[in-house]
Amino acid sequence: MVKICCIGAGYVGGPTMAVIALKCPSIKVVVVDISVSRINAWNSETLPIYEPGLEEVVKQCRGNNLFFSTDVEKHVREADIVFVSVNTPTKTQGLGAGKAADLTYWESAARMIADVSVSDKVVVEKSTVPVKTAEAIEKILTHNSKGINFQILSNPEFLAEGTAIKDLFNPDRVLIGGRETPGGQKAVQALKEVYAQWVPEDRILTTNLWSAELSKLAANAFLAQRISSVNAMSALCEATGANVTQVSHAVGKDTRIGPKFLNASVGFGGSCFQKDILNLVYICECNGLHEVANYWKQVIKINDYQKNRFVNRVVSSMFNTVSGKKIAILGFAFKKDTGDTRETPAIDVCKGLVGDKALLSIYDPQVTEDQIKRDLAMRKFDWDHPAHLQPKSPTASKDVAVCWDAYEATKDAHAICILTEWEEFKTLDYKRIFDGMSKPAFVFDGRNVVDADKLREIGFIVYSIGKPLDPWLKDMPAMA
Repeated sequence: MVKICCIGAGYVGGPTMAVIALKCPSIKVVVVDISVSRINAWNSETLPIYEPGLEEVVKQCRGNNLFFSTDVEKHVREADIVFVSVNTPTKTQGLGAGKAADLTYWESAARMIADVSVSDKVVVEKSTVPVKTAEAIEKILTHNSKGINFQILSNPEFLAEGTAIKDLFNPDRVLIGGRETPGGQKAVQALKEVYAQWVPEDRILTTNLWSAELSKLAANAFLAQRISSVNAMSALCEATGANVTQVSHAVGKDTRIGPKFLNASVGFGGSCFQKDILNLVYICECNGLHEVANYWKQVIKINDYQKNRFVNRVVSSMFNTVSGKKIAILGFAFKKDTGDTRETPAIDVCKGLVGDKALLSIYDPQVTEDQIKRDLAMRKFDWDHPAHLQPKSPTASKDVAVCWDAYEATKDAHAICILTEWEEFKTLDYKRIFDGMSKPAFVFDGRNVVDADKLREIGFIVYSIGKPLDPWLKDMPAMA
């Protein structure tokens, strides 16, 4: 029986291993993590992450050929294939601070693998890592190998949160990068055989190590670039009276461009886009490619500009002050169908509004109060370190309240900011909400989910990103 062990029971490791266990009943899969609370949650009725379809998969396999354990060393020692899916945060200090990936957790995992192994192993990079990480990891393993043969593979994940299980069941492609040596190719083949149990052969791509590592960064950079492109257009649309939804629809009809990732919004979020682009920028700079680095930096600059523009629009529309005004924030996760708040644009929008002394009332169907308060108290990049190294829950902020439904959040509010495109926000009783709000009542739709004309009929002043401006807003220009 082939034994797989995955170090790291997070958003990548948990779902990926659950699906491997489901699709490969003859393989024993163990997910290990040093966090006792996280492993306990994976073994409980309430999983530590929300992902549609995940619970069913886990419950079907758990205890049969899928296990979750804190005994990291035992299961690494016994495994034939070890997936490493640990955090690779952006460095906050030292060389490359603010851009380079911090490989502290990766390196300690590699040293531990070398220490405990008593048989040959295939070690698979599953975290998003900078190009050439495999080389560094290989050096650590071979210098500490005690005669054991380690083969390093890069197998980047291309999951989208909210559809991760669907993506795993039916991936666009599975990418496996390995050394172009007999041993490297044999390792590639071993991993290929695992995926081939449910993924068609033509979707399993094999490359050299560096190509696999760079493909992940490149894919995320291209996706983020599309979002920044349409968001840049949204600012121009507002200035000229064009409608960004119509423009992006027309552009997306071109089969060379296609319609995906062309929705204007308050900005992109998630654990990978910004981190991977910063990483790409750093690698370019290290290789003397400054023009290339500056090109990719601009994708992040436009994203930051879009979030600032949204906050400025809110403040300028409301008589240039939100001081002491209650503002309802609908949605805190970085996108719908996930509870993930990493790098969510809501954090910067909320901080911007609180900086102007607004009183926030936040509602998100999947994000806990503790998580929201932690996110708003955290420094940039802190979220990407293991939970026990993150700041403890902050003392309650009097500027921020977290509510359990949209109606409570909006009661007596002066304005509503929609920051996540949850389906339920499309069907709220906005007449009831309007009646309970201070007047004039504003809706700032950062995801273009509501029918602005209907809301205007009720009496709202509505701002939708990239749409022709309400007459009220034209008289109150947003300061840059």
